Amino acid sequence: MVALRLEAVGAQYGRHRIFSDITTSDISGGALTAVIGPNAAGKSTLFKRIASLLKGDGVVHVSGEESLRPICYMPQDTGANAVLTVYESVLLASKQGSGWKVADNELLEIDRILKALKITDLAFRDLGELSGGQRQLVAIAQALVRKPEILLMDEPTSALDLFRQIEVLQFMHSLARETGIAVLIALHDLNHAMRYCEHVLVVADGRLVVNGPTLEVITPALLRDVYRVEARVETCTHGRPMVVVDAALG
Repeated sequence: MVALRLEAVGAQYGRHRIFSDITTSDISGGALTAVIGPNAAGKSTLFKRIASLLKGDGVVHVSGEESLRPICYMPQDTGANAVLTVYESVLLASKQGSGWKVADNELLEIDRILKALKITDLAFRDLGELSGGQRQLVAIAQALVRKPEILLMDEPTSALDLFRQIEVLQFMHSLARETGIAVLIALHDLNHAMRYCEHVLVVADGRLVVNGPTLEVITPALLRDVYRVEARVETCTHGRPMVVVDAALG
């Protein structure tokens, strides 16, 4: 099974250093890992550094990979080509780095992914006609069709309504368990992180604050120190933990 580990990783834009010396334990496949932290903490930059889209200090270790390009990065702003249909865009994503001959099994895989994400009805609509939430679902399909072993998803639910957020997170949780891929998801909703993600990385002020099991990491002390809120972690009626915010700290 694939595993990702960061060793003294850093990144910068020009002379401006975004983060440095980020070291983690193994982030194993088969589960979701939430990457959380305040705005402008460096979550997107961290994903780009892991995906080798940015250069920087340190080493990104990937063990157990079988493909030549095991890491796929799904940005928050996909910049989709509005001239293409949904189906064409997903097919194009599937052929990156390979020849242009299309096999029947590749088309069946695209059909399967569109059906799983419940966007089959969008297949032959132009990307330019879609809402932001619909484009986000198409971006997820484009990422999944590449069959990555490590998938970096930068706020994949930000444009989705609550029902669709839950659907997507449930789907990704099941997919990780069934396929053994490692999925890292940047999230702002801590309750989503607590419900669907087994592990969490907390990034703030250009550093990794802590990483570990979600229920051990997200505590009132962390919420006070990192998010500047007075909050509690309580158990709701279905037995799941949830964050309850009492007040913002000055």
